[in-house]
Amino acid sequence: MRALKVLVVVMGVMLIGGLVVLVATIVSRAGMRPPAAAEKPGFGTRVVDLPPGAVLAGRDVVGDRLVLTIALADGNHRLLVFEPGSGTVLGSLELRAQ
Repeated sequence: MRALKVLVVVMGVMLIGGLVVLVATIVSRAGMRPPAAAEKPGFGTRVVDLPPGAVLAGRDVVGDRLVLTIALADGNHRLLVFEPGSGTVLGSLELRAQ
């Protein structure tokens, strides 16, 4: 009978101790705030020089690239491929009529 009383007391202490740990964990996590989402820095202003008489004829998004179609004064077209995140011109393709 004495062993049963000791067992009940030990289990009661463990139950109260577990409850204290649970409440302390909830309180500590509730105090934590997720970090504010940092704004991604932009690339500022980029200037792309076009030949005289050239006009923007179209634009497309291909995957994670921006493709601008430029109509040139001589009737040909040029495709400019950009990286939108950095504003970098990755390359250009000139389309000439045969």
